[in-house]
Amino acid sequence: MTNTSSNAPSIRIRDLYVDYGARHILKGVNLDIPSGKITVIMGGSGAGKSTLLRCILGLKKPVSGSICMLGKDVVTASLKEIYALRKEMGVAFQGGALFSSMSVAENIQLPLHEHTSLDQHTIEIMTRIKLDMVNMLDAEKLMPSELSGGMTKRAALARAIIMDPKLLFFDEPSAGLDPSTAAELDDLILKLKGGLRMTIVVVTHEMESIFKIADYIAVMSEGELIAAGTPEEIRASTHEVVQDYLNRKPREGIVDADEHLRALTEGSD
Repeated sequence: MTNTSSNAPSIRIRDLYVDYGARHILKGVNLDIPSGKITVIMGGSGAGKSTLLRCILGLKKPVSGSICMLGKDVVTASLKEIYALRKEMGVAFQGGALFSSMSVAENIQLPLHEHTSLDQHTIEIMTRIKLDMVNMLDAEKLMPSELSGGMTKRAALARAIIMDPKLLFFDEPSAGLDPSTAAELDDLILKLKGGLRMTIVVVTHEMESIFKIADYIAVMSEGELIAAGTPEEIRASTHEVVQDYLNRKPREGIVDADEHLRALTEGSD
């Protein structure tokens, strides 16, 4: 299956290989992430989706391959160029990553203080606008310890969009949330796509969220991209692993009883 978007991709990944020691984590990943769409990267635990996200963000250096984003190859870019790229990105981390000693408003304002010369009054107005977009205006003076899980996610999202980035990344946005709160966050992601017209990349394994928000889906398994396409194309995929994910079928391992006993009693090299 291929990218059906008529626009040039916002991110183009080619032949990406990543190792952690002797372990091969990504094995020649090729993926185009379409502009102005919500792309979901999905897969089971250990599939490589979080490692792929770290590479895109410039947090992990691959063994080889390229990641072309906003006219730059992240893999070969200098640290200065990566910092410049990051000003065009917003990232909502899985745990929120709010600074516990700062109020919600102060957390959201931090990128503006660090990367702009705007006056404080303008920064406060921009902060309130973004808080209003994520339904958190009444919480601007609260501390992170006073927030629920869903509120923490929304505050982190407000910080991620405070500089109106071209690219927005979510790492497991629904993790730890009850179904109702997760559904509200899905609605918020769709609202941001329509209102801010940005390219959004979501890493998740939550099936209900995936088919609610995704325009395009990339399926990872054991470090490889095994399928990519629209939600309809993914549902129609004949790939066995894809269908196992969709139908929540447990993976079955083939175990050699003698080898397994030897590994337990003697250890393995």
